[in-house]
Amino acid sequence: MIKNFHGSTVDLLGEAIVTGQYPVGSSLPPEPALGESLGVSRTVVREAIKSLIAKGLLVTGPKLGTRVLAQEQWNWFDPDVVLWQSKAGLSREFVRDLQELRLLVEPAAVKLAAQRATADDIAAIEEAFAGMTDAVENGGDYVSHDLRFHQGLLRASHNRMVGQMGKALGALLRTSFEISTSKPRGAALSLALHRAVLDAVIARSPMKAERAILKLISSANTDIEEVLASTRRKLPALGAPAVRLKGRFNGKAGSR
Repeated sequence: MIKNFHGSTVDLLGEAIVTGQYPVGSSLPPEPALGESLGVSRTVVREAIKSLIAKGLLVTGPKLGTRVLAQEQWNWFDPDVVLWQSKAGLSREFVRDLQELRLLVEPAAVKLAAQRATADDIAAIEEAFAGMTDAVENGGDYVSHDLRFHQGLLRASHNRMVGQMGKALGALLRTSFEISTSKPRGAALSLALHRAVLDAVIARSPMKAERAILKLISSANTDIEEVLASTRRKLPALGAPAVRLKGRFNGKAGSR
């Protein structure tokens, strides 16, 4: 029960900070006042503040109080921070930062995967690809399988830092996938691009794998820019379930 109170308090305060209810540089109310307004004990508030300090949102100290740090200090690899930002509204700059990060990380990771992937790694990526294909053909959750495909590639690099980054990038990658999901028939069209990446890894060809993932990311970038250019489109909220496809003949879109 204490853990539930703690988690919900972290969420409430985190969202309040990210949405600007407590602007950058401002001080949070004293712990007793926060506890009273949130309906929790002072101890729960104190522990929640510690969690937000660890996420880079807050700083505390003598004569300083508890202040909101600049966004540059926030831990953007923390899934909670990304989720709160999605509820506040994803900016175009945020999404483009993500795409640039993918260009820095994924090609290098895939080159390593082409050299180091084990039979189990390849089987896991194949399974994710099969799930993507089934979602296109029969309808269903394409995004979750797409995410497992890309995280599987990062794990297959067998670099501990990249592997850990794959976990941290999960929420960020889903942001990209959910946005490109709104492009009609994107999933069906992207399957061949994903297959090319996987085939290059299986063939132990690092250069082909790098070229294939760069083509895949470039295609995703094009789709996302089209979505961002449309004033009628609303960027997705990551708190919602992943968009489910309707199938090949009446389906919507997919992700990269």
